[in-house]
Amino acid sequence: MTLEDIVQAVKAAHDGNTALRIRGIGSKDFYGGLLSGEMLDVATYRGIVAYEPTELYITAKCGTLLTEVEAELAAKGQMLAFEPPRFSGATVGGCVAAGLSGPRRQQAGAVRDFVLGVKLIDGTGQVLNFGGQVMKNVAGYDVSRLLAGSMGTLGVLAEVTLKVLPRPVAEQTLVFSMSERDAVSRLNQWAGQPLPISSSFWYDECLWLRLSGAQAAVDAAAHKLGGELAGDMAQHWESIREQTHTAFAGDILWRLALPSTAGEPGLAGLRAIEWGGALRWYAGEQEAVRGAAGRLGGHAVLYRAPESLRCREGAFAPLSPALLALHRRLKKSFDPKGILNPGRLYAEF
Repeated sequence: MTLEDIVQAVKAAHDGNTALRIRGIGSKDFYGGLLSGEMLDVATYRGIVAYEPTELYITAKCGTLLTEVEAELAAKGQMLAFEPPRFSGATVGGCVAAGLSGPRRQQAGAVRDFVLGVKLIDGTGQVLNFGGQVMKNVAGYDVSRLLAGSMGTLGVLAEVTLKVLPRPVAEQTLVFSMSERDAVSRLNQWAGQPLPISSSFWYDECLWLRLSGAQAAVDAAAHKLGGELAGDMAQHWESIREQTHTAFAGDILWRLALPSTAGEPGLAGLRAIEWGGALRWYAGEQEAVRGAAGRLGGHAVLYRAPESLRCREGAFAPLSPALLALHRRLKKSFDPKGILNPGRLYAEF
């Protein structure tokens, strides 16, 4: 597949008022709203366009596998610091469109923080370029980052330029036995100190803390924090990144983004806590889960659920009237006829 093939497919859909379902490998078909429209398979539009290790950026086509990108980076001692889940075949385009970050997001930041530029095909078939290869090229409205998490509703992400970072020199994992409440309290206490904490994960009365950085800094932090020094925990953190850990099991999974200092929301079924207390996972059907998250200053996403429940609840937290109006204007600007991934983000568009 070529860029022109994608352009022509979008133009034909626009002219014929045909809805398109943009799809790479389909590793995140479970995520978001309902899947609808004629399939636009972009998996074969793949390949690394440019990689400049000294400039800390890589540009890849949308169908390029994350594993291919990461192998190229690893050869130069670099990484995608936000640790996007691969789900056995995620692509660069799907990674940015879904906006999902892994355990290192606590230290490094989210997907959108690493998007430097994009080549986008909008809903009329126009090829648009936003951003560049370095942060200083970003001026005015940062459309590149706006597209992170847009679920393909604003355009086809043909190419993406991502900032990369060096891999840490040293890493250690500490393990503590403690309750949910104690874990949140300690994580917030540690967050106010100059500690090289890159990831945290609480599950079943146990807290895992990953330290990353210079060897001296990691050793000093481990000595200061105490806990049990674990051995090689690479597979443990990989299971959290890929969500194969037992904590993520089940047909229904809620993802609550809250202030890290938030107390217990009063919900049953707590499975795990990540990101220093700012991300909490709950299993099973929940009563008034979004109201509970809202009262604590956050929001809840129905991360994984049967289609019937997604239809009833909606995958993402409802928008305020002002935000809904803004989303509608953005959708109208990028996709006038509403043909791209309709219903994938919100039922209204």
